[in-house]
Amino acid sequence: MKSAEIREAFLRFFEEKGHTRVASSSLIPANDPTLLFTNAGMNQFKDCFLGLEKRAYTRATTSQKCVRAGGKHNDLENVGYTARHHTFFEMLGNFSFGDYFKRDAITYAWEFLTSDKWLALPKDKLWVTVYASDDEAYDIWTKEVGVPAERMVRIGDNKGAPYASDNFWAMGDTGPCGPCTEIFFDHGEGIWGGPPGSPEEDGDRYIEIWNNVFMQFNRTADGVLHPLPAPSVDTGMGLERISAVLQHVHSNYEIDLFQNLLSASAQAIGCANDGAPSLKVVADHIRSCGFLIADGVLPSNEGRGYVLRRIIRRACRHGNKLGASGSFFHKIVAALVQEMGAAYPELSAQQAHIERVLKTEEEQFAKTLEQGLRVLEQDLAGLQGKVIPGEVIFKLYDTYGFPVDLTGDIARERELTLDEEGFEREMQAQRERARSASAFGMDYNALVRVEGQTQFTGYSHTQGQGRVLALFKAGQAAEQLVAGDEAVVVLDQTPFYAESGGQAGDCGYLLANGVRFEVRDTTKTAGGAFLHHGVLVSGSVAVGATLEAQVDAEVRQASALNHSATHLLHAALRQVLGDHVQQKGSLVHSQALRFDFSHFEAVKPEQLKTLEALVNAEIRKNTLVETEETDIETAKAKGAMALFGEKYGDQVRVLSMGQGFSVELCGGIHAQRTGDIGLFKITSEGGVAAGVRRIEAVTGAGALEYFTQAETQLKEAAGLVKGSRDNLLDKLSGLLDRNRQLEKELEQLKAKAASAAGSELANEAVEVKGIKVLATRLEGQDGKALLALVDQLKNKLGSALILLGSVVDDKVVLVAGVTPDLTAKLKAGELMKQAAAVVGGKGGGRPDMAQGGGTDTSRLDEALALATQFVEQGA
Repeated sequence: MKSAEIREAFLRFFEEKGHTRVASSSLIPANDPTLLFTNAGMNQFKDCFLGLEKRAYTRATTSQKCVRAGGKHNDLENVGYTARHHTFFEMLGNFSFGDYFKRDAITYAWEFLTSDKWLALPKDKLWVTVYASDDEAYDIWTKEVGVPAERMVRIGDNKGAPYASDNFWAMGDTGPCGPCTEIFFDHGEGIWGGPPGSPEEDGDRYIEIWNNVFMQFNRTADGVLHPLPAPSVDTGMGLERISAVLQHVHSNYEIDLFQNLLSASAQAIGCANDGAPSLKVVADHIRSCGFLIADGVLPSNEGRGYVLRRIIRRACRHGNKLGASGSFFHKIVAALVQEMGAAYPELSAQQAHIERVLKTEEEQFAKTLEQGLRVLEQDLAGLQGKVIPGEVIFKLYDTYGFPVDLTGDIARERELTLDEEGFEREMQAQRERARSASAFGMDYNALVRVEGQTQFTGYSHTQGQGRVLALFKAGQAAEQLVAGDEAVVVLDQTPFYAESGGQAGDCGYLLANGVRFEVRDTTKTAGGAFLHHGVLVSGSVAVGATLEAQVDAEVRQASALNHSATHLLHAALRQVLGDHVQQKGSLVHSQALRFDFSHFEAVKPEQLKTLEALVNAEIRKNTLVETEETDIETAKAKGAMALFGEKYGDQVRVLSMGQGFSVELCGGIHAQRTGDIGLFKITSEGGVAAGVRRIEAVTGAGALEYFTQAETQLKEAAGLVKGSRDNLLDKLSGLLDRNRQLEKELEQLKAKAASAAGSELANEAVEVKGIKVLATRLEGQDGKALLALVDQLKNKLGSALILLGSVVDDKVVLVAGVTPDLTAKLKAGELMKQAAAVVGGKGGGRPDMAQGGGTDTSRLDEALALATQFVEQGA
């Protein structure tokens, strides 16, 4: 069976067992700060397992795209050198949310794997592990399924702590957890390795293909396991692994899916398709890079973007090792789309965008390599001994993306060696920092839990009554609030909009006789309960009380106008810049709007004018803003675009403006007609990350205020130059021309002064070991003037070493020069490194000329004194 056929068979099998087929979620986990990337099939169902979210189904099946290349789940360095490590993989899963449990999960797995209708694996090739104390699962396998005891393995706490076991799963240190049962396939005696639990279990003979997790307990902070009222099931089977088994190969890279990608990679690089580890790296990495970019990640220097950049550069490095010249990686995207585009349409839709991102990053990496080479040359110039220090290797690797093996090649050419232990220490320190950064330590039992949902009435009202369902102070449930309490109030129904989709939550008041609760923000839980955050100004409130909810309608309306303008801007951007534009984030409140989007260059001034014109044209048309409730598939068929960071259910709200000008999925609050927005004005445009631009804008009264301020500033500027609005540009142009002329005259005067000073300074040179040395301090001279002076002094002295220093704007400026006849034994760059270090800075340069500086002005004279010592030691 081909990989695509196995994927479809799995999903169809579980659909026949009453499961709902659910689409793979994004690789960017929705509303989950504990994860860098989606790395398991259960991620999108976490809130269901926690009891925070209820869905229309209790059984689900998915083929989930996953990435493990950062944070604590990081397989990156192993990829290409083992048979089964990948940065990207597909996890087939079936899930039960308080429905079936161990018996059905086990029998479903066995039926799919062994029945003739499905995969028809030989039963005598399958081994099973269970948690040591899970007698229930053991009995189901042996007494009901019929797996013989000799192929059953009990796995205990083999990781050094209670419940720390390969066969005990936990969501975190606290929260849902439970035993696992895993299914292994025996590849036969021809492959080295032992069964699970044996000393040889890391071999390739016995391969885990399916893991059934039984969420049976809730672990509290004291380590105690409490039975869950509704035990659940989470399973996973790697598509690549089961494909290898069914296609009778021992490496995932030999399956049909990878064979096509390996062939395309070899063709793009121009090398043989001979199974080289570097070729496997490229074939693996095109999958993770393509899918990450399709899901909105772009290369950057932090977070997810940094991981993507590392993967791209690793692929480029391995391609270069195979002889690639120029950009090649982006050429493999077409093969990826051909292989996986049918199952994941986002790849096809984003193909051109993915190719553009990869090509740009490849070209940037080529420049980075050049920069790294220059830095390495500087470090080698000052090297004492034959070993390149570990911190130098790490700096090149971490800061400049310079491959360690390339550093090693250069070292061998120069008969140098690498301090590999030192480099590994630096790498280990980085791993510890990364682990610390990803060790979120969330206590899942500390989450605010509210039974029931809040009915939202705010689409048509800004006032209404609600009954208090729950109260919270400092995260703890409370029965009553008194005046002065900062708290959270949960109502059974509310007109307050809860923060989502980039729109800020509503503010206002909750009122009753003698009661006034000031609502400063509104959010909502995954389960749909609205949380009114604020302070009780007067009176007291108890659970069950009825309160009058009053939204600040003026603030709400201003936010709504900005939100609607954001939708119009998004549509206009795609018209003006192209369909590659995707929303990367937004912030909408009563004062202004902010919109982040994918684009690889600054938006040109004329394009900004066109954007404003398009949006304001739609505003003047004053068309009705229409909303419709429908299912997600119907919405997509209408061309509705999903907003960044939003999590959509089966029923969605489609917002249309301008008779099809903008159609998006959005649950936010909006204007009734486009004309309500009044006026739209862009206030700024700039870059926020690689390939991500940001536009900030104002609407309505905010836009009028912007123009009023601009008019005032224009008048003030005209007054300063004794002009008017009509001739302001001419006045400014004249002033700038005059200023440039004065700067030119000043430079000429400085040059004359330096020349005069040079004649006098040459007489101050002293002789050290037969060499003329001039080291002196000149007040108020910048680096440009000092460079010119050093050149003049070299000509006057004929043979000399010169070090000049000055203080400009509370910073030290240093320039060193050595005449050509002395550079064989005295190098200006080496002198500058030492002198700059004294004043708390850095410096370097060529043997004949170098520059540097620092911040410690009190030690300038000490730095200048180094010139004499330098000659005494080196001459």
